[in-house]
Amino acid sequence: MTTSTFAAFGLAEPLTHGLARVGFEKPTPIQAQAIAPQLAGRDILGIAQTGTGKTAAFALPILHQLLEVGTRPAPKTCRALVLAPTRELAVQIDASFRALAGGARLTTLLILGGMSRSAQVRAIARGVDVVVATPGRLTDLMDDRLIVLDQTRFVVLDEADRMLDMGFIQPVRKIVGALHPRRQSALFSATMPAEVATLAAQFLKDPVRVEVAPQATTVERTEQRVEPTETGAKRGRLVELVTGPGVGRTIVFARTKRGADRVAQNLVKDGVAADVIHGNKAQNARQRALNAFRNGQVRVLVATDIAARGIDVPGITHVVNYDLPDEPEAYVHRIGRTGRNGADGTAITLCAPDELKKLRAIEKLTRQSLLAGGEPPHPGPARPRTEAKPASPARRPRRRPRRAA
Repeated sequence: MTTSTFAAFGLAEPLTHGLARVGFEKPTPIQAQAIAPQLAGRDILGIAQTGTGKTAAFALPILHQLLEVGTRPAPKTCRALVLAPTRELAVQIDASFRALAGGARLTTLLILGGMSRSAQVRAIARGVDVVVATPGRLTDLMDDRLIVLDQTRFVVLDEADRMLDMGFIQPVRKIVGALHPRRQSALFSATMPAEVATLAAQFLKDPVRVEVAPQATTVERTEQRVEPTETGAKRGRLVELVTGPGVGRTIVFARTKRGADRVAQNLVKDGVAADVIHGNKAQNARQRALNAFRNGQVRVLVATDIAARGIDVPGITHVVNYDLPDEPEAYVHRIGRTGRNGADGTAITLCAPDELKKLRAIEKLTRQSLLAGGEPPHPGPARPRTEAKPASPARRPRRRPRRAA
């Protein structure tokens, strides 16, 4: 069953106020398919990319049913649990729950690393309606018996494929094993590899499957472009791109934490206001960088793949892949930061010659030819530097006698 209006769902009045406040006028495809079955008590298996509105697709049914039941949570318990792979995504989900609740007296709590553990312990001691958590900190509190999940009746695993990619399979299984056996569950994933399918089969009971985009496809409203670029020429080309006409908020993806730091530092040296976010940054530093990006203090945010699914900032016009990702699936999630909520976006990939194999893997996954003509990347602007190399073979014969001696 699908519906074209939120009114048709019969949501509680505070939620209709919340929808109006955040400016949601009609359901997205994932919301149209997923909300009604959850309101009817069904489990959901959702295959949806970022930017499709899936947070509201599970938040609205949970909030509605919590308001209908009306009971208060017992100490050290929560009535609903949402698991997310990254801190940034957890923060975004918590904010969505608060906004969509429309002022209803429902309590939410973030449980994640990098924030005050004692504050989280004090809050959960009173009992809360909704916990949004990352697996590591949640299992930590479970081990110390500071939170119990046997009364949790609603649970969501969001970005399940990313959760497993990051090595959270054992913590997730431990958390699932502690939940109420007659819970209502939902699992959302952008892709459905075998490991996620196995987890879904164990986690969900007779689920309704909803799918709003073919598996492993890229966002339709995002223009994708690959620019063959020598590694040494990437710095200069990046500055040209982020300062070009029509370029607003931009996320630049680097492959490593150290590389992200270096790219951000070079941008600042080149006169571009930029900040950086990656796993080695403390949570408060990551949040400051996100806030600065959101409010326009910096136009460019450099990130590693840990942020690929956790950033939901409006008005991101461009994504630049400074480095190609090691895993082709990460490309889909990176470019999903732009072209969201009906807006157009542009994703530009700077591909060095030694990254061609990674590009081919992305093309195979997305079933798209991204490099015009299918030719390998040419050296690009740094070509004069490569033409100076033929002198080196002439020196090698003189070295060999010295090594032999």
